[in-house]
Amino acid sequence: MESLEAELERARDLDVAALADAVESIGFECTRCGACCKADDEDPHTATVFPDEVRDLQDGERDWRDVARPMPYGLTDGPDGPEGETFEWALQTDGCGDCAFYAEDDDGTGACTVHEDRPLICRTYPFSVALAGTSQPMGEAVDSVPVDGQRPDGDAGDGSGLLRAHECEGLGRDISREDAEDLAVALKERAVRELEEAIAVRDTYEPVEAGPGEVVVHDSEGAKSADGTPRDR
Repeated sequence: MESLEAELERARDLDVAALADAVESIGFECTRCGACCKADDEDPHTATVFPDEVRDLQDGERDWRDVARPMPYGLTDGPDGPEGETFEWALQTDGCGDCAFYAEDDDGTGACTVHEDRPLICRTYPFSVALAGTSQPMGEAVDSVPVDGQRPDGDAGDGSGLLRAHECEGLGRDISREDAEDLAVALKERAVRELEEAIAVRDTYEPVEAGPGEVVVHDSEGAKSADGTPRDR
């Protein structure tokens, strides 16, 4: 199995033009249906957000909990709510399980209320990049296209990966080259950031015993309480 560091180098070597070609070959246009922002059946909307992205969304006005919640995976249901240790943050949800920043117009058209500051995972949906090693995006893919990038040394990048497309009614629609290139830039940035985050989480992780009713979140900056404040070890 390839190390995270080796895979990070693959991500950094991704060819943006080749990624844009792959995006164009699948095609995409956002229909503003809101499906990617809403709860899925009984499961609340769950989208990973990096610590610095949380702070950007706080914008000096919102509390950490207004923006993010602990990633639910690994937590157990205690008498007073979720408790235990988990890794990373998810965008906060409303009482219906939809993204807290999702809104609908009177005609039902979806809109992101923080569109200019939305996290990378939102900027790149419904696409993700799967590399050859250990880091694999979550969720089933409905289509995938090899990304034929070139390494800086000129050799073909056998680990340049796959562009994966996830379920979305906007797939298969025409996309301009400019929009495809913008998506490709964001996809490369996301692939790099996810691996940098994973390496930092691994390197800073120290087990912390969460008490009854407590949640401990491990991110690239260390252990934090559910409100985003650093936790004393």
